[in-house]
Amino acid sequence: MEGKTARVRGGDVSDPLALTLGSIYDAAGTDAAAPASPPPAHLAAPPRSTRRRLNNGSAARRRPRVKPRDDDEEDAALDDGPQEPPFPWATERPARHDTLESLLRRGVTSVEGQARCKRCTARRPVAYDLASKFRELRDHIVANRHAMNDRAPDPWMYPSLPDCGACGHKGAMWPEIAADKRQINWLFLLLGQMLGCCTLEQLKYFCQNTGRHRTGAKNRVLYYAYIEMCNQLEPFD
Repeated sequence: MEGKTARVRGGDVSDPLALTLGSIYDAAGTDAAAPASPPPAHLAAPPRSTRRRLNNGSAARRRPRVKPRDDDEEDAALDDGPQEPPFPWATERPARHDTLESLLRRGVTSVEGQARCKRCTARRPVAYDLASKFRELRDHIVANRHAMNDRAPDPWMYPSLPDCGACGHKGAMWPEIAADKRQINWLFLLLGQMLGCCTLEQLKYFCQNTGRHRTGAKNRVLYYAYIEMCNQLEPFD
């Protein structure tokens, strides 16, 4: 518009609109030129190495402690040192036996144990001839060991039990297995091929005290128990 002139930015102006826009431009230029202030020191991120140390320390504090197995603690306490052999064919070390030759030389020719009927609860002793029963079992293992694939076959897992003479029930005489693992009649169970009547924890105890692998399913641990018992009496190799 004639008669209304605007001077350069920052000078006097006659146009109110020009004055307003110029003020805005001047303010924007001033703000853009001003340097950004640094963030407060307490908000700055710590160095990466410091964060790594802090994280590792927190993880270590949060990591729970692994509690030892109760069964292992109990068995270790029970087996602290030699003990009186519970049977003439046993030794001072739990689950350990002399060789067949040594047992026969000492006059141990028969191995006895107790069995109880699951139906009428009648109790009677059961005896096995040491030499003949062991030879029968060992020959069977030698002939079929490779086909077992490190697992106990069904006849070992589900033993054929003696008949009850009191009530006449077939396969009802269950072997008596001591609650105290140190008192288990291992050789009696071996000759009767009744190690499968033991629980998995009892079999693990046997393997623990004989240096055998004791993890896995029952058929695997039971297989190791049979092989170890036979090796104690007469090694395969």
